[in-house]
Amino acid sequence: MTSKPLTQYWKEYTHFHPVVPFNKGVDQWLRLDLSETNVALNPAIYEHLPTFCNWVEDQWADSGARYLAGGYGETRKIYAGSTHFDGDGQEPRRFHLGVDIWGPAGTPIFAPCPSQIQSLAYNEGKGDYGGTVILAHFDDQGALAGHTLYGHLSKASLAVHKKGDFLQSGQPLGWLGDPTENGGWPPHLHFQIILDMEGKQGDYPGVCRYSERSHYLHNCPDPEWVLRWVANEQR
Repeated sequence: MTSKPLTQYWKEYTHFHPVVPFNKGVDQWLRLDLSETNVALNPAIYEHLPTFCNWVEDQWADSGARYLAGGYGETRKIYAGSTHFDGDGQEPRRFHLGVDIWGPAGTPIFAPCPSQIQSLAYNEGKGDYGGTVILAHFDDQGALAGHTLYGHLSKASLAVHKKGDFLQSGQPLGWLGDPTENGGWPPHLHFQIILDMEGKQGDYPGVCRYSERSHYLHNCPDPEWVLRWVANEQR
């Protein structure tokens, strides 16, 4: 049990290492809007993953930015193209719980702070995470303060560490996977804070049903507490 409210750790910690290479003042990022209100995302784009891959590549190339980023708390239609999100006859999952960082396949990923490998898994299937690493984080009293999830990594990333390994801030975790190994998506990192893993190993929902958003937003707070470079400001 942690010695302070879980969210307090994430708000107060000020020494997070960037999870991807990024030089403030030199590198640029562009916020990518994948919400259902973005009229540029017509069905021909979001219902076919290869077409969506091409669309994201075009946005990235046209921007001149090193990364595209965003997505926390977005309601997205792009998941309609995969039964992974609505194949059980229930309310479809459309509400995104992490931040996506879109960049070249092979981009290295780093631990943002001292942590321990909670699990590693390959979540196979169209629209799924592909290579997935989950880290456990501890407060200054050594109590568990929550977890971070890194989805859409390469298969090779799963051989870098083993479950239970302790990592230093900035230590490499792996690399962004390409569409053949990351669930079919354009290369990107799905980064998510998870306070309570709810007994799960190797996987945790990164997209939930809209009716369940209150529970998941409480358990998965805004990742930009860690990704302060995305907001380009100190909080």
